[in-house]
Amino acid sequence: MPAPDRNATLIGIAAAFGSQASMNLGASVAKHLFPVVGAFGMTALRVALAAVLLMALRRPWRRRVPRALLPALIAYGAMLGLMNLLIYQAFARIPLGIATGIEVIGPLGLVLAASRRRADFVWLAAAVCGLVLLLPLRAHDRLDPVGIAFALGAAGCWALYIIYGKRVSATLGRDAVAWGMLVSVTFTLPVGLAASGTAMLSPSVLATGLAIAALSSALPYSLEMEAMRRVPAAVFGILVSASPAVAALAGFVVLGEVLSPLQWCAILCIITAAAGSALSATRRV
Repeated sequence: MPAPDRNATLIGIAAAFGSQASMNLGASVAKHLFPVVGAFGMTALRVALAAVLLMALRRPWRRRVPRALLPALIAYGAMLGLMNLLIYQAFARIPLGIATGIEVIGPLGLVLAASRRRADFVWLAAAVCGLVLLLPLRAHDRLDPVGIAFALGAAGCWALYIIYGKRVSATLGRDAVAWGMLVSVTFTLPVGLAASGTAMLSPSVLATGLAIAALSSALPYSLEMEAMRRVPAAVFGILVSASPAVAALAGFVVLGEVLSPLQWCAILCIITAAAGSALSATRRV
């Protein structure tokens, strides 16, 4: 590999991991505020401030949104907001690494559902194995089943978010995220205000919320774009599949969340399934 290509690849890999680290650091800091404003309030604050940041950075109003695209854009924004509401409810009940591992099953299932190759059933089996290991099926399991249900709901929303995201991004490009986040505000903010009241409007909470919005949205989205420009799709998919492990590490360092060996095995199964399916999908293209 020529030196410039090697440097570009290394920068892309660093950007992908930087994106994951930033996003999960933001989630870890957000979890610290749950006792103050609740998971709903924190979600509303993050989405609203992220929308302000993205609208200011992208200024998407400079390009008109086609009327025919509005239903897909509204659905995209709704899935984005609902995904955030559900995953923060999961974070409030179960460790970050486990919640993220379950959430990854959404896009993974989308890839496997479109597959017709026998080899991909191996990745499906690995994903199912990981999920079964995480489910509280044994009497001594301590995972909150409600938290798992919220994470599964977020996984479903992530899959739909991808489907509608492809439709709107083909026309709007990077502006789709800003518009989608703005749509999300229309229902996440009322939910947050109803659940947390004026507590989420205090100056200290707003300042922390702005930092979380930057860490969880503006910075990681920008780093992901840089990574996708510099590394092949297969490599990017494999890097993204490591997000549950990065989330578990962030949860341990920032929140002191310790996973059992069995839970780590479950996360490894899901990471293997996500990486394998990403690699297989790229080979089919």
